[in-house]
Amino acid sequence: MTHRDATPARDTGPDRTEQELREALFALAGGVQAAPDAYRTARGEWLRRERRRQLVLAVLIAVVFALAVLIGLWVLNRAPADPGVIFSGTGSRAAGSLPRPHP
Repeated sequence: MTHRDATPARDTGPDRTEQELREALFALAGGVQAAPDAYRTARGEWLRRERRRQLVLAVLIAVVFALAVLIGLWVLNRAPADPGVIFSGTGSRAAGSLPRPHP
């Protein structure tokens, strides 16, 4: 039997564990020294990233818009030059169409 086994068990419940963890974290936090300009540096980096994100988004929107315009112009340019049967104004009436009422 070792010395450890011979000693009576102290409280090993969650309260003791929580207390020891709280003390350890408090000691660790007490030793942390923040840089004097840490907030300004972090905020500057965040603002730079935000501006870059906005710029990338604006460029992406402009590229998509320009591509849509170019595709639209290309499609319009590929349309046949001759007017279709619908717009020619010549030809007989279709057999299945209804006559127009005359006033």
